[in-house]
Amino acid sequence: MLETIQKVPLFSQLNADQLNALAQICTRRSYKGNTILFAEKDAGSVFYMVLSGSVKIYTASHTGEEKILSICKAGESFGELSLIDGKPRSASAQTLEDCLLLSLTTHNFLELLRSHFDIALGIMQELSSRLRDTNQHVHDLTFLDARTRVIKSLITLANKHGLRSGTMITIKLMLNFDEISQLAGVQKAALMQVIRDLEEKAILTISPSEFKLDLAKLR
Repeated sequence: MLETIQKVPLFSQLNADQLNALAQICTRRSYKGNTILFAEKDAGSVFYMVLSGSVKIYTASHTGEEKILSICKAGESFGELSLIDGKPRSASAQTLEDCLLLSLTTHNFLELLRSHFDIALGIMQELSSRLRDTNQHVHDLTFLDARTRVIKSLITLANKHGLRSGTMITIKLMLNFDEISQLAGVQKAALMQVIRDLEEKAILTISPSEFKLDLAKLR
């Protein structure tokens, strides 16, 4: 468990004693797939770290249409923003599959920040990285066509969650086509058109539990 905690960017600089102290104030719990951990506009009182499984972070319109912002897997964290500024959740979080999560309450989280400047610095760096990602996403939605956005989203998933063997990357993610279209910011019909084209060219291979991307053919 300590190895997984240390993979979280916020805690990667902690020594063994600090990691043990952190583990002592965390709660470990299993969640079934499709469990909503918190909803947008909820009061934020818990910070999460993923030990196993995957969690989607998303927003929803008043009509119920979802937009996936990110996917968190083992060694990643989410939910710290509301703990820092005290405002309601800016997005919702839902497990995509069975998950094992570590949680940290607001009180313990803030005490940790007060006693460890390196963690506070890590949070600033992580939030800066997320802001850069948001700026890039806005740029993509503004200037890239649907096909390019889909391909870029697949490559991003491959880089972040894929296992590479030669030029082939295998991505094991519990995402359906609706969720991939939300992630890419395109309509589902446009997504399916791009996917059919990629499959015909043997660039993309899809099975029920994974998809494979051939980088050599993509070039």
